Amino acid sequence: MAVRAAVSRFPIDPDVQEDSGLPWGITVTPFASKDENGKPPAYGSDGHLLPRCENCWAYFNTYCELDQWAWTCSLCGTLNGLSSECIEKYSRSQSCPEMASSFIDLELPVEGSEEPTEARPVYVAAVDLSSSEEFLELTKSALLAALEALGPGSLFGLATFSHKIGLYDVQGPVPVVKNVFIPPDSEDRLPLELEDVMPLLQFLAPVETCKDRIASALETLRPTTSWERSTAAGQGLDGVLMGGRGFGVAMESLFNYLGSEYGSTFALARVFAFLSGPPDYGAGQLDTRRYGEQYASRGEDADRALLPEQTPFYKELAAVAVQAGVCVDIFAVTNEYTDLASLKFLSIESGGSLFLYTSTEDSTLPQDMYRMLIRPYAFGCIMRLRTSSEFRQGHSYGHFSLDPQYENVQRIICCDSYATFAYDFEFANTVGFSRHTSEPPVLQIAFRYTVVVPPQELADSSKGSGNRSSYSLKRRLRIRTLQYTAAQNMNEVYDSVDPEVVLSLLVHKVIIASLEQGVREGRMLLHDWLVILTAQYNDAYRLIQPKNGSSVNAQVDVAFSQCPQLQTLPHLIFALLRNPLLRFHEEGVHPDYRIYLQCLFSALEPSSLHRAVYPRLISYSTPDKQAYPRHSLSRAALITSGSPIFFLDAFTTLIVFYSSTADPSLPFPPPHDCLLRTTINKLKQDRSITPKLIFIRGGQEDASAFENYLIEEQDVDGSGLTSNMGFVSFLEDITQGVLEYLK
Repeated sequence: MAVRAAVSRFPIDPDVQEDSGLPWGITVTPFASKDENGKPPAYGSDGHLLPRCENCWAYFNTYCELDQWAWTCSLCGTLNGLSSECIEKYSRSQSCPEMASSFIDLELPVEGSEEPTEARPVYVAAVDLSSSEEFLELTKSALLAALEALGPGSLFGLATFSHKIGLYDVQGPVPVVKNVFIPPDSEDRLPLELEDVMPLLQFLAPVETCKDRIASALETLRPTTSWERSTAAGQGLDGVLMGGRGFGVAMESLFNYLGSEYGSTFALARVFAFLSGPPDYGAGQLDTRRYGEQYASRGEDADRALLPEQTPFYKELAAVAVQAGVCVDIFAVTNEYTDLASLKFLSIESGGSLFLYTSTEDSTLPQDMYRMLIRPYAFGCIMRLRTSSEFRQGHSYGHFSLDPQYENVQRIICCDSYATFAYDFEFANTVGFSRHTSEPPVLQIAFRYTVVVPPQELADSSKGSGNRSSYSLKRRLRIRTLQYTAAQNMNEVYDSVDPEVVLSLLVHKVIIASLEQGVREGRMLLHDWLVILTAQYNDAYRLIQPKNGSSVNAQVDVAFSQCPQLQTLPHLIFALLRNPLLRFHEEGVHPDYRIYLQCLFSALEPSSLHRAVYPRLISYSTPDKQAYPRHSLSRAALITSGSPIFFLDAFTTLIVFYSSTADPSLPFPPPHDCLLRTTINKLKQDRSITPKLIFIRGGQEDASAFENYLIEEQDVDGSGLTSNMGFVSFLEDITQGVLEYLK
């Protein structure tokens, strides 16, 4: 569990918090195997016996005061008694994880059973047949990669959807598909349940014995023709085609189908939904006409109108998925408007992912599929943050659903080692943290989760006995308790800033502002925030002190030269304003791409988000020798460095650029065994998604893909908040904003 704070020295009271101009909060990556310093947790058992505070329900931890018979809670100060078992246990403290570390991971007994519950992971592919041959070929490749990633004991089901739902039985000698037609009316549901079409255990096939048959079934997938769809919709061949992508009904039926076996056949099911366009048939169909030129004629703001969902159908359907224990991953392979603003809830509320590929030609879908399935994940997760009494949780951000019963509890159906969440804080009173107390701010994150233990691990632990194909569930409790210090003045707050966490919190806030009030409002919020921070910083350091006849303008320190921790923030905010996440609709940003970025950015850990917003540019003198580790994103940096090779890491894209003046004898592209390639391979291996790798030879090939990232020199006119202003003009604009603010 990695936890990073926006400021490691907390503001001492609400006035300091307000005056600092900084967001106050943390990011949490709960299923990360190590903490932010690379240390693993202390492991143990009997998590259900860990003492809890009678007042605030916090868990006993290393920061609690312990005597022979009782312990004092480090969060609320309550004195709690110890049971006789704990008294005996803590007399041998060296054997107790909770006495040795503030980061622990404890086994829990599975409810209702002394033995680990057996379960089989379930995966269902739902493939859009209202598509092209190219789409289906890509989907087949992705599912073949998925079959290689799935371990023995997994159950796999293949379903298709168009104007009908197809269920495949691959357990016999020849794949058999059974279809049920979807009613075209948006109010109607399927005439019969999928269980009546095919029993679930006939549909879900064991991967280890049916892999070849599943692959054979994939080869039979063909696009639905327009003739089939017209006829199904009761239209003549001369009639107007209504469409035939009944995605909403297909998802609803699959969730109900799987939900009937939730808790017995499976503890987690994952549905992979492959979409080639917008749902346009049956319940859940979307009106894609809202995307187009009509906004200009109706005077509507496209940046505001296209971001909220147009129907509550998919948000309500996400609740059904959560109730059924189903995690949904959406793979949209399309360049037409699909209204991901409506569909996104299926993935983000169920702990799944949303992927968007605008082309089948250079899609990384198979690699992303394989990468997603081989990494560890937890499911059935419950996360709760507790704080000491002086402050409390404000907002929580991330891909989760809120617990319907308990306040400030997040439920996460599926959580991998990359999934990151954020919290911001507020003071519980006007006093804040006392300057004269020995009780520092404390917070505790409890993460209760389940993992599937593969058969080979069970065989190892039971000396080879038992059924090798049966998986086992283990329930665990991971707890991280952190103690912070309170800053005595503003300078201490500024010196403790983590700019990457500040960026994460700001991204969450501007996404919400964009959804509620439009992109323009999100941009204004970000711009004004930097103006206020700059003004507060200049005031704290007493930098603006105009003398007689002198101008204040020249004295505004907009580069934060007195505080190294703040110096990257103007670059990050400038880059974020230029990012498609916040660029205007008329600048050519597709609304689905914006939604995709919202979903991606809101789940990234801070360092990855930093890279996605402000790419890193490294220069090499040869493919085996690095020249400079970091350059500003400008053409001037390229020219003055004199290096022939540049490597740009923009998180989703990696670009190797050879300058036009590079020695022709330098090998292009770089050899597979060189330092540059090794760096690239390691970056790709550590990514949550597969970045595209591009090689460009300057002067001979189109370099726009690389040059578009050189944002700091794209200076057009520097007026207003247009996203085409260069960095120097941007700083001048912030300076003017500071002067206006200070008037």
